Amino acid sequence: MSGPAHVRSGPYAPPVPARELTVRSADGAPLHAEVHGPKDAPTVVLAHGWTCSTAFWAAQIRELAVDHRVIAYDQRGHGRSPASARCSTDALADDLEAVLAATLAPGERAVIAGHSMGAMAMLAAARRPRFRAHTAAALLCSTGSARLIAEARVVPLRAGRARTWLTARLLGSRLPLGPVTPVAKRILKYATMGAGSAPEMVEACARLVHGCPRDVRHAWARVLETLYLDDCIRELTVPTEVVVGTADRLTPPVHARTLAATLPNCVGSTELFGLGHMTPVEAPEWVTGKIRDLVTTYATDTRTDTGLGVETGLGTEESA
Repeated sequence: MSGPAHVRSGPYAPPVPARELTVRSADGAPLHAEVHGPKDAPTVVLAHGWTCSTAFWAAQIRELAVDHRVIAYDQRGHGRSPASARCSTDALADDLEAVLAATLAPGERAVIAGHSMGAMAMLAAARRPRFRAHTAAALLCSTGSARLIAEARVVPLRAGRARTWLTARLLGSRLPLGPVTPVAKRILKYATMGAGSAPEMVEACARLVHGCPRDVRHAWARVLETLYLDDCIRELTVPTEVVVGTADRLTPPVHARTLAATLPNCVGSTELFGLGHMTPVEAPEWVTGKIRDLVTTYATDTRTDTGLGVETGLGTEESA
């Protein structure tokens, strides 16, 4: 790997958090979490996707933290969260629940936005009481619930067994990605971003993806290969928005259309023309604006009596 795991300057450089903490998941796995913005403002929680980190949300954090309390965390094995032998959708759900329990007061509800694997964590947690108690509304960005490998278009072949096999081998490879070179950026742009993506956007995403340890990338690719969360879609009952890029090769629009048609409380579905898989980076103003709209509409009064009492046994908080 060449250079830092995220860009150091510009709009895609991560802002300094007001507070950092270590959250313990249900199995004891430590998770790095950050809190940005004023303490008493409406809360937004951000869950990044495969091979990324909290830095993926830099543009959203910078804008939202002016008048929102923004919580972001690194998925296990990503960013500053150590790798774990336990990689599964249940682990994703456990980790999200732990972050909510450690950072939100009993009865406090937030707007939760997830990208790709982060949105899959939301689906996996959808039927869990703590997730429901802490979620006012949801934004699912560039994600799917099943058949990820079969529907992916990163390999330029007609749909079928050969494309599925090659896609699984490509995405699940243990080979190192190497330094962030011009060739590497062109490959990443083709696979994950729209043709019109600016160089600084591609650079920011390349730094994140190349910074993910190859064993972690491989382990989570195996989880995504067999992903099946169709049964969880109807459990996500909060007001939910869905967004996808029309040029998304990793999770093409067919997934977003399935989600929108199945969600019991879908309040909007948008296909952003010409954009790829990295929608929060490719369309930062749109995604940030949508999160703001969800907060204004559904999370203006988020502290209610849930009957859960004090959170225990999940989401232990430590100083970082």
